[in-house]
Amino acid sequence: MDIILMLCTILAVVLLVIVLVRYLTGIISLLNNIGGKGDSYLAKLRLGLRAIETETGHLPTEVTKLNEALIKTAEGLTVVNKNIEGTIENAVAQKNP
Repeated sequence: MDIILMLCTILAVVLLVIVLVRYLTGIISLLNNIGGKGDSYLAKLRLGLRAIETETGHLPTEVTKLNEALIKTAEGLTVVNKNIEGTIENAVAQKNP
């Protein structure tokens, strides 16, 4: 009786291993179809994302320069705004003597 139980256990383990290998093989082939080859959509997407990364790699340094220029422009526009306010006040004062 012990030998029959042992053989049943061995058979169950072998069947389990066979089923696991079959499913893992299916998963691997599916993953290879998705992105394992150079002509897959995932590979093309990866290539495009690398291109975008290279094209936009200089932006962090340029943005700081742009921010500095915009701050200086804002300061200049504040001065212009004050001059325009003074001009408007003078024009209103001349109109209503």
